[in-house]
Amino acid sequence: MSNALRRVSPLLRPLQRLSIRTFSALRRLLNRSGHWIDDRPRLARWVYPREDADLAADYGAFNGQMFADFHEHERMLSDRPRMAFYRAAITRHVHAGDHVIDLGTGTGILAALASRAGAGEVHALDHSEILDHARTLAQANGITNITFVSTHSTAFTLDRRVDVILHEQMGDCLFDEAMVTNVSDLRKRLLKPGGRIVPSCFDLFCEPIQIRDERVVPFLWDLDVPGYDYSSLERSRPQDPRYYRLCSTDRNLVAHYLGETAPALSIDLHTADDSTLPSELRVVRTVTRPGRLDGYAVYFRARVDDDLSLDTGPLSPGRAPHWGFRILRTDTRQLALGDRLELHLRVERWSDLDTWRWSTDVTRAACSV
Repeated sequence: MSNALRRVSPLLRPLQRLSIRTFSALRRLLNRSGHWIDDRPRLARWVYPREDADLAADYGAFNGQMFADFHEHERMLSDRPRMAFYRAAITRHVHAGDHVIDLGTGTGILAALASRAGAGEVHALDHSEILDHARTLAQANGITNITFVSTHSTAFTLDRRVDVILHEQMGDCLFDEAMVTNVSDLRKRLLKPGGRIVPSCFDLFCEPIQIRDERVVPFLWDLDVPGYDYSSLERSRPQDPRYYRLCSTDRNLVAHYLGETAPALSIDLHTADDSTLPSELRVVRTVTRPGRLDGYAVYFRARVDDDLSLDTGPLSPGRAPHWGFRILRTDTRQLALGDRLELHLRVERWSDLDTWRWSTDVTRAACSV
């Protein structure tokens, strides 16, 4: 018996037990209803409306705190494919005398590379406290033509347009660091006609995968626990959308893709903005490597020239390791050679992964029916 019950008069204990059960049930109901509402973005905005500005402020605060952490920059600066890609891209596309904006400068490395490539003037923008260290680093390295500006890019103005916008605004799922919003805003306001965005071309992939057998973690209700049946918990599937997404940087997690990979969506930041992004994607794959569908790997490829790209795919040779790839979890099913998969991905806001919803249709090959 709990201490609280011991202190209550025996005559009142039944009433207290009833109260505990009632309020526990109410708490569970409120929790479940909250998850149910959160799983329906339009309803959520009706019940507790939030303006886009509020969402941007929340993300900005999180972003500023995250990228003030030295460890985040250690991971990015130690990512050799990332650094080689940006060094080559800047060497090729920043010319002598160019006026440059470095969006989200961090420790200032891209601004420094632009300076050393011959840029005449570089404006390095960041709203994280890391900017103080970026100034120190530039001074210690003898670089004097970088102006560090502590502001969000949407609040930054100049009295003339620039030749180049540099950025590294790609999230694990490409769009989840508000890349399109921020870069297109600067492009429209501050990039010269014919100016360059580095990098500008991106491919998003959503590929059906099989996870290595020894690494598979099924849904709780699908677990095979000897002597105990968990299947009844399928009625209690979580409503939190985060439950259905995994993040990994482990190249040994995915066994193979079930089909031939191809971009689900390609964009060019010289023309793209939030209004041009689709609200739905349909990805069709024919199974060329039979196996178990465990989910969809979401990753991206950045392209600067035909011979210069950066890839974050789980099985990509030389993948940029500091970016994670995401796995959209699905109910598992065995697929045979020639089966046809169709992924339906619906997105309300590309920068908000909680608004992504997906489902799968499978058409069996005639020989596998």
